Amino acid sequence: MNGDVTSDMTHEAWTGQLDAYLDGELDSNQMVGLDGHLRECSACSAEALRRLQWKRAIHSASQGYAPDAAFRARIQNSVSPAKPAWWQLRPVFSAAAALMLLIGGARILQLRSGEPHTPMVQEVRPQGRIEGELADLHVATLASANPVDVVSSDRHNVKPWFAGKIPFTFNLPELQGSAFELVGGRVSYLEQAPGAQLLFRVRKHKISVFIFQRRALPEDFAIAERMDARSFRLESWREDGLQYFAIGDAGPEDLGKLRDLFKK
Repeated sequence: MNGDVTSDMTHEAWTGQLDAYLDGELDSNQMVGLDGHLRECSACSAEALRRLQWKRAIHSASQGYAPDAAFRARIQNSVSPAKPAWWQLRPVFSAAAALMLLIGGARILQLRSGEPHTPMVQEVRPQGRIEGELADLHVATLASANPVDVVSSDRHNVKPWFAGKIPFTFNLPELQGSAFELVGGRVSYLEQAPGAQLLFRVRKHKISVFIFQRRALPEDFAIAERMDARSFRLESWREDGLQYFAIGDAGPEDLGKLRDLFKK
């Protein structure tokens, strides 16, 4: 992109095709062309990730209610064969997998684009959905040109920034003498509840620490202290009515050390 009029028009044209790309509605030539543009344009890659996150959130919400087989059959029979129901359309996951390959590797999301259609009637695990949402939030942060809204390594600057933006307070650890560096923070949402997202750097790795009110999570929510969230490692702990999540590609020792700093 060189900034001239033609480049700007081309950039706008690519942006206008992102939804069709994610929905698998472009022809093969258009897909190849947009793939090439996404390799070169970080802004479009970040925007594509943001739109993908919205689509995944809508898809997850649709699974919150699991109708019985008879109800599902009635709905499917009422839809014209020429216009299949949107939940039967799986290309969005194929496009998403290709997008992840371009900007971070397919393992980031490990989408099931190659699997056969899975019925919507199934048990939904709240903790599995939340793990996925946290992974999406972390990926979107890493892909963003502006990953944090308050940029500072000083906890005395970052913590006050959240005042009035989230309905709780929290403590930030002292990092002096540790391997961790505070990058900054932003407000994130989980289950439509606002919380704090703090971004830390340890060597070449970045770790997001999410903090939410425990009561904002589903009553049947239960999560192990240490687990894998797609291709990331995730640590969780509770303290003073708050639920903490630390997620990143750093080793379990680093995540454990960062958790211990918060617990001091």
